[in-house]
Amino acid sequence: MQNAIEVTGLCKHYPDFSLENVSFTVPSGSIVGLIGENGAGKTTILRAILGAFQPDGGSVRLLGHAPFDAAVKQQIGVVFSDSFFPEILTARHLGRILASIQPGFDAECWQELLSRFSLPEKKQIKDLSLGMRSKLRLAAALCHHPSLLILDEATSGLDPIMRGEVLDMLWEFIQDEGHSVLLSTHITSDLEKIADSIVFLHKGQLLFQKDAPELWESYGVLRTGQDKLDSLPAELIAARRTSAMGAEALVNDRQKAAALLSDAVLDKASLEDIMCFLAGRDAE
Repeated sequence: MQNAIEVTGLCKHYPDFSLENVSFTVPSGSIVGLIGENGAGKTTILRAILGAFQPDGGSVRLLGHAPFDAAVKQQIGVVFSDSFFPEILTARHLGRILASIQPGFDAECWQELLSRFSLPEKKQIKDLSLGMRSKLRLAAALCHHPSLLILDEATSGLDPIMRGEVLDMLWEFIQDEGHSVLLSTHITSDLEKIADSIVFLHKGQLLFQKDAPELWESYGVLRTGQDKLDSLPAELIAARRTSAMGAEALVNDRQKAAALLSDAVLDKASLEDIMCFLAGRDAE
């Protein structure tokens, strides 16, 4: 199966930040979640993927080609947290502009998306709510039938019902095995619903890319006394922390930990749990 995105050994150095040797893939027909704390390097990764700069090392391939290839860019839909659309435009005006500059623009699809998202055609962007602006950005990314969607905080500002509708739309999108999605977001619960794999960045480095089912089935949060926690094999503990409530650990094999400490409290780890434990372990 072809990879829609291949990032190999990517490096980029700034005076106050470095992206170091990051490698991951977005397989065709999949949704890959990109997570990390603020400043982890997610935006730098997205800019590199879109060919906004020449990396200091490594490479990026989009749909089998270099990101600077103009023909490839026509097959990509992009949603950033700010669309940079002039705020005096209406959805009707924006559609006309997109039709004039965007190869493959589908006017019928545009109208269907405006209707599906309940977006008013005659209201200026500056008068739209944050949620409506998010929906307008997504409509603009989809209306030329891209093969690859790259989304940065695409569901931010949306209420839970509308977020669910957007996630449903992304799921529908990848039912075509030639379609793929890279979704960068802080709303980890969204990724738990639809992501096939997770790419976790921390301080400019790749901590892992793992299949989502593996994360949900393997990781757990263990709560017990410090002495019992110390009795576990070191390789079983991905990270640990202490609080007024006692000792907690993120374990990477929930079944094995349960067998060793049958009387401890052991819950499935959410993606937020995994992020907080692994990003916070540097302070331990």
